[in-house]
Amino acid sequence: MSDFKEDKKGVNIEIASASDLDSLKFSDEDEIEAEKIFGHDKSLAKSLNSRLLNTVALVGTIGTGLFLSSGGTLATTGPVGLVIAYLFVGSVVGANQICACEVSCLVPVTGGYIAHSNYLVDPALSFMLGWISVYSSILPTDLSASAVLMTYWSDLNPAVWITVFGIVTLLVNLFSVRVYTEFEFIFGILKLLLCIIFIITGLVIDLGGVPGQERLGFHYWKTPFESRYVEGSVGKFLAFWKSVSSTVYAFGGLQTISFLAGECEYPRRAIYRASKRIFYRVFTLYILTIFIISLVANSRDPLIANPDGTAAGSAFVIAVQRAGIKGLPHFINAVVLTSSISATNLGPAETGRIMWSLASKGFAPKFFLKTNRFGLPWVGITFASMFLPLAYMSVDKTASTVFGWFQNITSSKLLVTWCIISINSIKLNSSLKSQGFSRS
Repeated sequence: MSDFKEDKKGVNIEIASASDLDSLKFSDEDEIEAEKIFGHDKSLAKSLNSRLLNTVALVGTIGTGLFLSSGGTLATTGPVGLVIAYLFVGSVVGANQICACEVSCLVPVTGGYIAHSNYLVDPALSFMLGWISVYSSILPTDLSASAVLMTYWSDLNPAVWITVFGIVTLLVNLFSVRVYTEFEFIFGILKLLLCIIFIITGLVIDLGGVPGQERLGFHYWKTPFESRYVEGSVGKFLAFWKSVSSTVYAFGGLQTISFLAGECEYPRRAIYRASKRIFYRVFTLYILTIFIISLVANSRDPLIANPDGTAAGSAFVIAVQRAGIKGLPHFINAVVLTSSISATNLGPAETGRIMWSLASKGFAPKFFLKTNRFGLPWVGITFASMFLPLAYMSVDKTASTVFGWFQNITSSKLLVTWCIISINSIKLNSSLKSQGFSRS
């Protein structure tokens, strides 16, 4: 962006470079001037209110990472290691969420932290992060999980379910964003219901409330950590560090709020409220759920240690089955399935907006800027949907193995993303300080 000066109501706005925020001078009408500086998403429909934004973030976060991966993490690092891993990653994500919220409130644009890094740090960083995010978002991690979850009830080839759920995902994402978010709202209620039911059921099991079952208390905490690769303290540390990867994946949906900023009716107010509320709700719910799992599930249970990729290997289901409670495992599998489907929907939705943001800066072909009559970036969504057939890999390979591949790639991208969100925040605060803006 070239240098220019403009006088509006006697206040000068100076812009030396789009990548040098130290020189930016905002007028009292900061929202109007911010749109001039950073651009305005005029072609995308602004139909998200605070409730729907909260819903998308909540649904995108509570998913297969918690329901399916927590058992594997428990087997890897032990009950105490599991709780510490979630506390550790949750604390990092909490600080990072504050950083993302602050920058997104100032610059509420589609593309979130990818667009922010273009202005605050360097366009090259934005280009790199944008395409890394695309490579990660197009992976059908949850689609493969959805298909395999159906094998809990049906003997049909998982390829059939991959096809069905893939078509549903494409159709949902090509309708109005309000239709998409209302669709996700139903799934969100089911996820919350499952977590609450499991927490209550887990407490009943742990305290000996199930007829014929002894009180567990902290029985499984007698072996607090598991070793990995080598025995002793080093092995326990390596096991804990390995478990961080799956834990990172479990917190992966929180940054979704930043991506949808350009489609909010009142972005600065909605993003601030959603970011604050979602983190507290998710963090509290996660820690409570993980704590209950550590009390009622044995880290050395063979079903947990060797999962088959279905809900039968979930710590939730195993704990309930070991307690002799019938019927509930089917309900858990059904809710985990809806959770996986909703997470699958999030992939193309996120990719479409990433591609739109990249194209708006010249980092991707301009045809990705095209939107349909609902104001959705349909070209990017269709592009993302073309990679859904990668889920067919789980038909030929062990489902849990393929899920692990996709999960590791996604976790690596998340770690890079969190680093860049922090860099964006540091640069923003440095710029504000150099211009004499107070933090109070």
